[in-house]
Amino acid sequence: MTIDRKAIKSMYNSLSKKVKSRLRQAVQQIVKTKEKGGKVVAVVGSGPNLHEGVTTLIAELMHKGIIDGVSTSSAVINHEIAGTLEKVKRFDGVAFGLAPDKLPSDGFFEVSTLSKAELEEIRHEIPIDMTLYRRMRRAKGDTIIKVAGNMAYPTGLRTERLARDILDLAKSYGIPFEQMAGYGADRLTMIGAGAEHNIPVLVTVPQLIGGGEVGLAIGDSLSISERCRHIAKLLDSADVIVESALALSQEVHDGPFELFTGHGIWTDWEGGWTYSLADKQIVRIDLDPNLEKAWVHERKAKMVSEAVHKGLPKSKHMKIPFRMEMSGFARIPGSLPIVGDIGEIWPLLATMVADALDIRLEFMSYKQSLPAGAKAREWVVKHVRPVNREHMSATVNELIPIPNYKGSALPL
Repeated sequence: MTIDRKAIKSMYNSLSKKVKSRLRQAVQQIVKTKEKGGKVVAVVGSGPNLHEGVTTLIAELMHKGIIDGVSTSSAVINHEIAGTLEKVKRFDGVAFGLAPDKLPSDGFFEVSTLSKAELEEIRHEIPIDMTLYRRMRRAKGDTIIKVAGNMAYPTGLRTERLARDILDLAKSYGIPFEQMAGYGADRLTMIGAGAEHNIPVLVTVPQLIGGGEVGLAIGDSLSISERCRHIAKLLDSADVIVESALALSQEVHDGPFELFTGHGIWTDWEGGWTYSLADKQIVRIDLDPNLEKAWVHERKAKMVSEAVHKGLPKSKHMKIPFRMEMSGFARIPGSLPIVGDIGEIWPLLATMVADALDIRLEFMSYKQSLPAGAKAREWVVKHVRPVNREHMSATVNELIPIPNYKGSALPL
């Protein structure tokens, strides 16, 4: 896939002077880290990261040695198992004859627009009502690109069923669900790239609830204590952490093993392992301008710290709508907010870092509203494939012996 330099330039020129400056700072931090052999970890949320092609871009950056670990949501894993993005037809489910109380609130249902070969692959795994499927394909509605394996028949159902089998295998081999799924995933998914290069890709505890059966299976594959420790080890290994379209990051930052923002104090007190974010560089890409305001208040007048010291409500103290994750982020010395669209910032960040390190990228995402973004989304639909069950089983059998003990083969 050829990189559209014109689109890259257009996105860069659309940024404000402040955002350009922050972007250059982030690039310098990452380049300096990679040049000295350090690690960069991405912590990403769901929806927008998939729609904008960011997760596919991160997979490419993992292949090129720029990203060294990922923490994400169960919804992202769900959609990567199904191939990241797919084309579906949305139609009026009630008019079609489906029971209104069995449909989402808008009354719409979705059907996957599969090729004959793709349909046959799924039919080998789960029973499909072909008469129903053909009727759905003929129904009047709009065909759109959206996250894969979600509400559409039969890809969503296939992902739900497959999740249970992946969980059984993950437990048998003593590894996380995400790692097991990665052995059968496309290499341009984060889980696929992680499995190929022995790079951790883990779902955070606050983001376990999405993705239906996939979220439950991910939660069941490791205990909460194990998951928290692995996430903490991952963040501790990083010199730079890049956060993207992420909610509830406070619980990621100051989990039970982190000292700087406080909640690891009792683990440390009791002699347990802890780490600190004090010396980490944390870049957060976020559309909320209040993140910038909270960060500036802390830099200029220590207002976030003062609210903590005095036990004051931060929203009233700073007179801004305050999200909990702003507290830890603003107080970390190496934090850097970039208030902007991840669909613009990530491709610019990736391009500038790759150019500085003389690395050639094979895939690039773009803001989806641009023609280049639309082409990139079509490319993902066509080329990024769902998890292959047979390949997953064959790969894990080749790489990992079934343990005779209850342990974890997590690549950390």
